[in-house]
Amino acid sequence: MATNAELRLRFFRYFWKHLRLVWPIVSGLVAFQLALGVVIGFLERWSVSEMIYFTFVTALTIGYGDLAPKHVASRMIALAIAFSGILLTGLVAALGVRSLQEATKDE
Repeated sequence: MATNAELRLRFFRYFWKHLRLVWPIVSGLVAFQLALGVVIGFLERWSVSEMIYFTFVTALTIGYGDLAPKHVASRMIALAIAFSGILLTGLVAALGVRSLQEATKDE
């Protein structure tokens, strides 16, 4: 029977192992989101910090509403950011589940 500290260590070891495997997908999704955020920021005339903030708030589907695109094209692009954010969140959750399964398979 492993201690909690040993299980955590195994979990993180497996998580990083799996993350290295899918890193091109993860980084590609984040780069895609940021590129779309830059386009929206350009169309809406937002600062760089507002572009980044809006991108991550939208990608994580938090949507505070303090920044909202006014142009139709920007709104359509925001949908693509949100959809790719759902994919990214699902991918990270799947990595976590798989890593937990592997870390606890002998328990």
